[in-house]
Amino acid sequence: MTITNVNLPVAIIGAGPVGLAAAAHVLARGETPLVLEAGDTVGASIRKWGHVRFFSPWRYSVDPASERLLTEAGWVAPDPDHYPTGHDLVDRYLAPLAATPALRPHIRLNARVTAIARQGFDKMKTDGREGAPFVLHYEDAAGNEDVLLARAVIDASGTWEAPNPLGANGLPAPGERAAAHAIHYGIPDVLGAERAKYAGKRVVVVGSGHSAFNAVLDLMTLIEQEGTGTLTWAVRRRSIGQLFGGGENDALEERGKLGARVRDLVERGLLRLVTGFKIARLRADAEGITVVGEDAILPPVDLIVAATGFRPDLAVLRELRLDLDPAVESPTVLAPMIDPNIHSCGTVRPHGALELKHPETDFYIAGMKSYGRAPTFLML
Repeated sequence: MTITNVNLPVAIIGAGPVGLAAAAHVLARGETPLVLEAGDTVGASIRKWGHVRFFSPWRYSVDPASERLLTEAGWVAPDPDHYPTGHDLVDRYLAPLAATPALRPHIRLNARVTAIARQGFDKMKTDGREGAPFVLHYEDAAGNEDVLLARAVIDASGTWEAPNPLGANGLPAPGERAAAHAIHYGIPDVLGAERAKYAGKRVVVVGSGHSAFNAVLDLMTLIEQEGTGTLTWAVRRRSIGQLFGGGENDALEERGKLGARVRDLVERGLLRLVTGFKIARLRADAEGITVVGEDAILPPVDLIVAATGFRPDLAVLRELRLDLDPAVESPTVLAPMIDPNIHSCGTVRPHGALELKHPETDFYIAGMKSYGRAPTFLML
C-alpha cells in the first residue's frame, strides 16, 4: 500500500526554544506538529548549562507565536529587559509553553531520533521521491526502536551533544579521549553543583569565545573565594586585539561587559593568558595532565575546560539530500551570511526558509544546528 503525505504531521526534532517555536508556528498555519525530544523534559540540553546567564535579554528569547499560545493560557511574561539564566528559560518559558493545551498533545519525550529517510527511497533514488513521506527512526529511554512517518521535517536538535575537540586540526588531540574524565566541554557549574570538583585545582580553559569568558570569570571567582587554585587561559589567536569583543561598543551590553571583565583580569596580571597556543597532544602522568602545543607546553593541570564550540551531528541525516557549505557546514546560501571570519552575532541579517532550504523538499535544519560550525547564532 502506498502512503501519501496527506494528514501526516510535521516532525520537529528537539524541544528547545527553536523546536517549540517551530511547533507553535506549525500550529498557527493549520498543520499538526509532532515534537520529538531525546531528553526526559523539554529544554533538556539547556538544563546542562542552566547556571549560565544569557547576555541577551528576555525580549530576544521569546518567540511571538509561542507567546500567543502562552498568553491564551494565562502566562505572565518576564520583564523583557531582564537577563535569564538557562534554568530561567526552561522554567519560565519552555516548560509553560510545552504545557499549553495547544502544544502538550504534540510533544513526545524520551524519543531520540537516530535516522531520517524517505519511505521506500534511499539517497540515490529520485523518481517519485518528493511525494514520499519521511520516515524517522527513534529510540525511547530504554533503547527500544520505533518508526514514524511525517510530511515534513524540521531538525532543531541543536549542537550541544557534539562539542568541538581540543585538537587544533579539528580532530581529538592524541590523549584527549584518554583524558576525558578530566575534560569538561562547555561551561562547568564551578560555583554551584561542581564546586567541590574544581576548588583548589589547577585548571586550564581553552577557547576564545564568550563561553570561555563565562568559564574564566567563574573560575577566577572560585579561586578568590577559596584562596587556592590556579587558572590558565589558552587561546589560538596570536593577537589579543579583538579577543575581548566590543566592550562598551558591543551591540549587546552584557556581552560587552563579559569581555571587559576578562580583559581587566588579564591587564591586572591576575589571569595568565597564553596566546597562539594550538593543542597537539595531551599527556597524563603522576604530575597531572600536560597540554602540549605545537610551539609550547603548559604546566601540568588537574582539569581542562574545553570552551571550543560545537558542530552539527549530521550522521542522522545521511540518507537525505543536503546542500551544505564545505567549511561552515550550514546551508550553502546561508554560509556567507554567518561566516565567523566575517561576521559576529550582531552583524548577521535576518533570514528564513529560502536560506535554510535543502534539495530534500520539505526538510529544514533550524536554530543553532543550521549554523553548522559558525558560533554566530542568536535566538533572536
